[in-house]
Amino acid sequence: MFPPGFPSGLPFLVPLMLAACLMVPAHALEAHWPDTASARQQAQELVEALNADLLSHPSATATLERWCATRGISDPSKVVAERVYEREGAAPPEVRALLGAGPDTPVRHRRVRLVCGPTVLSEADNFYLPEKLTPDMNQVLDTTDTPFGKVVRPLDFRRKTLDSTVLWMPADETGFKPTPGAALPLPAFVLSHRAVLTLPDGTPFSALIERYTAGILGPPPSR
Repeated sequence: MFPPGFPSGLPFLVPLMLAACLMVPAHALEAHWPDTASARQQAQELVEALNADLLSHPSATATLERWCATRGISDPSKVVAERVYEREGAAPPEVRALLGAGPDTPVRHRRVRLVCGPTVLSEADNFYLPEKLTPDMNQVLDTTDTPFGKVVRPLDFRRKTLDSTVLWMPADETGFKPTPGAALPLPAFVLSHRAVLTLPDGTPFSALIERYTAGILGPPPSR
């Protein structure tokens, strides 16, 4: 079970998310989405649909691969993890409390960009307890670009979402006036999640911060 008094607000996430938002991911849609009322509505519906899909499945990686295939983002729809080593560091005390880790318990940090083809779909921080994983799992995480969810799938883990926030709602923006030929301004991130992964007995072993990019929209609607 979760350790007594674990920090539901997870204040450590705020500076991490603010820092991440300063980084514009290197994603690029092949064609611009038009800045029309119908395109804005469709974009918002896609963000909300992905959010619901993520909330209903334990593995974000598997969900993104299905999403890539459905949206035609890349063929094959394989998601890989690009490590961002320079932004990895020690686990904050709040993370240790959340994971039930003592001051001397090893906690590893893995910062990745999840990429499908040329498109960056998300940036994620993953703090995890290597002692809860098998030696083979730890070796794969240390030496390959395999996403965390794929590596630990044999653990039959559960996902507890702590917070889910839609960051972009273009259809609800006030003062919008369609401009013929204009492109829809896309933010760096459209959705964020905070979650904990647990073993079947409820023991937490991973704390996640995920930020999903506008790359999840895929190809624009037909004009």
